[in-house]
Amino acid sequence: MQFPDFFRLVPRLRVRDPLAEFLGAAEGGVLEYGYEDAVRLAGHSCPTVASAFVMACRAMALLYPGELPERGGVRVDFAEPLEHGVTGVIAGVLTLVTGAAQQGGFKGIGGHFVRRDLQAFHSHLPLTLRVTRLDSGAAIDAAADLSRVPAAPEMSGLLQRCIRGEADDAQRRQFASLWQQRVQRILLEHWDDDTVFHFRTSATDTAHT
Repeated sequence: MQFPDFFRLVPRLRVRDPLAEFLGAAEGGVLEYGYEDAVRLAGHSCPTVASAFVMACRAMALLYPGELPERGGVRVDFAEPLEHGVTGVIAGVLTLVTGAAQQGGFKGIGGHFVRRDLQAFHSHLPLTLRVTRLDSGAAIDAAADLSRVPAAPEMSGLLQRCIRGEADDAQRRQFASLWQQRVQRILLEHWDDDTVFHFRTSATDTAHT
């Protein structure tokens, strides 16, 4: 499997998953996630998948300063309904990194390690999503402003030619290259850019509709 070279340069996140430890899946329950894992999950690499991975990793790190984040130990709320826009794509990446799942998630073992119903949608939030620790109630709100990492000017025209089947092989390769160049900028140049990614500590009295 050959991914673009820049994938290996993207920051990775190590977490501790008590379920993985309990079932002997990983020593000490320690798992590591990289951007390529998000791509395998989504089946593609795009600005949405990239920004979701950044938000998930940075939010988990902020919630667990100085220690390994606990996968399965958080709830994730989203401002938009699941079916709206790219919310479902973002939610999938958040499940991968945090363990928080929707209604079909793992039901647990003897009341432990429950992962289902740890995502909620159409919540009253100031930003795109909120990640909340189940043990302490500490919460981080997060959002991404990808307009600050614009696509190359020729992308729009190339995209239309590709969709209409009018692009030749060279144009299709150029489109794919430019597409991944934008993803690369998001992940490598703007990972810690607070003008692109917004995080803030939040109260946890979220109301759901």
